Amino acid sequence: MVWTRRPARPYEWRVSQRSNRTAKPAAAKPGSTAKPAPLARTAAARAAGEGGRRTAWMLAPERLRAFVRRSEAGMVLLAALTGCVGGLAVSGMNLATQGLREALYRLPHGARLSAAQEVEPLALLLAPCLGGVALGLLLVAVGRIKAMRRRPAIDPIEANALHGGRMSLRDSLYVVVQNVISNGSGASVGLEAGYTQICSGIASRLGISFEMRRADLRTLVGCGAAAAIAAAFGAPLTGAFYAFELIIGTYAIATLTPVVVAALCGSLVARGLVPADPLVDVANMQAVTTSTVTSFETLPSLVLGLVCAGLGILIMRGVTLVERLAQASRIPRAAAPAVGGLCVGALALVASPQVLSGGHGALHQHFAEHAADDGILGLVILFTAKATASAISIGSGFRGGLFFASLFLGALAGKLFALIGPLLVPAMAAFGLTPLAYAVIGMSALAVAVIGGPLTMTFLALEVTGSLPITGLVLAAVIASSLTVRKTFGYSFATWRFHLRGESIRSAHDVGWIRTLTVGRLMRKDIRPVPLDTPLASFLRAHPIGSPSRIIVVDAEERYAGMVLVPEAHAAARDAQEGDEPRLADVVRYPTEFLTPEMNAKEAASLFDRAESEALAVVDSPAERRVIGMLTESHTLKRYSDELERQRRTIAGEPV
Repeated sequence: MVWTRRPARPYEWRVSQRSNRTAKPAAAKPGSTAKPAPLARTAAARAAGEGGRRTAWMLAPERLRAFVRRSEAGMVLLAALTGCVGGLAVSGMNLATQGLREALYRLPHGARLSAAQEVEPLALLLAPCLGGVALGLLLVAVGRIKAMRRRPAIDPIEANALHGGRMSLRDSLYVVVQNVISNGSGASVGLEAGYTQICSGIASRLGISFEMRRADLRTLVGCGAAAAIAAAFGAPLTGAFYAFELIIGTYAIATLTPVVVAALCGSLVARGLVPADPLVDVANMQAVTTSTVTSFETLPSLVLGLVCAGLGILIMRGVTLVERLAQASRIPRAAAPAVGGLCVGALALVASPQVLSGGHGALHQHFAEHAADDGILGLVILFTAKATASAISIGSGFRGGLFFASLFLGALAGKLFALIGPLLVPAMAAFGLTPLAYAVIGMSALAVAVIGGPLTMTFLALEVTGSLPITGLVLAAVIASSLTVRKTFGYSFATWRFHLRGESIRSAHDVGWIRTLTVGRLMRKDIRPVPLDTPLASFLRAHPIGSPSRIIVVDAEERYAGMVLVPEAHAAARDAQEGDEPRLADVVRYPTEFLTPEMNAKEAASLFDRAESEALAVVDSPAERRVIGMLTESHTLKRYSDELERQRRTIAGEPV
């Protein structure tokens, strides 16, 4: 076989296809039953044979795969394709949900539900409930499909953190259908979760078809998410930094070009297919500031950021509380969305239709230059109703996210801050910021408390306002909000959901490799334990100075009893008083400290540190305690540091 080196990806080798075609299996000897050595399998054969899940038609042509894997230009072109497809997907979801809202609420064509002035009261009350019924029927139908009875769909953050960017396109489509039904029927959830799920799922499917490397596949999943957010808001920079901060987990020069290209393509395609009004349409700066913005305006911005951090934590806790109440009520899972939809409809009927759906139309109304003055009481009622509706919607089983709901709630919180602040602190009236400016700052600060991504929300403010002075104040507020939430709560909404499921994921940083670097893979298996009742003299004869220095001992039932350090055993025998006969049990150490094979390298290193031991036994389980191996601290740390260095090189775009 001829080994060739890929020009654009050093230190990675492949068998040339020419040699694969010409190589022949070695002939078996006469009379031998041994099978001939197999040929090196092609990518199509691997796809058909490994797990039985992929087939050859799912793979891109070989030359095209080679082009994308070898060259940066190929990666950028694939990112552009991902962005275009993402723009199409976002536009399709927008059209589907808008059509569903128009049918259920009898809205004029193109009218926003949350901005509608005249909606039939019966439709307000029952339409979310009907959506809940449809969602419940879908859950029942899907529950009968054996292939779909498994863990929840993997979202882009979890995929990049644990699975190397691998997502199920089928599960992503299922999430999209649920999200469209939820948002289209008026449940107080946004479409952004569905946008990122389907766009990242498509990107993952494309990457798998091209057999991309783990790092490249994670980047392509980030490209899909960037295209989704850029298409949703018409804000390419926001989409790109959403991918960097929340989906990829880090910013690197190697990922800059494909992510930005995907975001630009997604935004252009979506704007070309479904034109949308900007979130903030500021015709003149007097609508934002009444005087030149100075450094003094940073003070109220910081206070608003702290307030929004507290509100964000309350909202996330509220969703969890509703979920627990729904579980405690023992309402069937399929019926819970209908009950939740009825509650959301009642809130819309009592408070305002602005609590329904994502809230795009209502946000446009509140950001209008001559927006109606709702007063402090009206804003408080609307904020409470919208937050409650969002918590009920997600807690009762509607599918969606809090991205846009947090933007809308943040804008309301900013306007409330602008009205209440001067009453509590009269000196605030001297600042040159208007309620619209505080709404923009509050929108970003509350969104970063719930979603995360300080730079994402800062660039969103910049792209929707075009005001650099306001963007500087937004940056101060989001930093205060993000730091407060991280130090007091520790989670964004997505990672909080992971925490409730038992997953210890705090970001999209690739930690999947840590879980595969287990004690079971690292340990030595050639261990010969010694019975605990062995006479010390016999033990010393069998293990003289210079033999392996650590010996594992087991009790009469062959359960782990501890470890003996050979030098210590010899020293104990030498220092024993005349007439004393020390036992092996007297020199046993670490009887309760041991490792299990499913522990990862990081957990093992922590246990070495706590036990203050250079080696520990590995047992099958804490209950059985059957010795299956031994692991040293030096070997664990070496393998762990090697993997960390490899990850660092991957992030920096260096050859590995």
